[in-house]
Amino acid sequence: MRGKLMFGAGVGLGYILGTRAGRERFDQIAEKAKQVWESQTVQDAAGTVQEQAGRLVEGGKQMMSEQTHRMREKNHRKRPHQESGEQREAPWEAPVGLPVNTSY
Repeated sequence: MRGKLMFGAGVGLGYILGTRAGRERFDQIAEKAKQVWESQTVQDAAGTVQEQAGRLVEGGKQMMSEQTHRMREKNHRKRPHQESGEQREAPWEAPVGLPVNTSY
């Protein structure tokens, strides 16, 4: 949604800067854009989008917190075995002869 708004703003700005109608036409376009932005419909839509974005951010934070908690629990359960002298699994190594790309 933000990309579409930015594209629309860019098109509008390009038109305004590219027009040869002069200052009078620029003022007309700017006034119309201000009226559209300040209209109740646009403001309601902007408020709805902002509210949904806030919910998505909070949901993402909660999900990441839960995942982090699960990973910590899983890691904590593995530790007692490692401390008791059990052999740790060797880390994975690339097969010989194959290139290893670590730049990602």
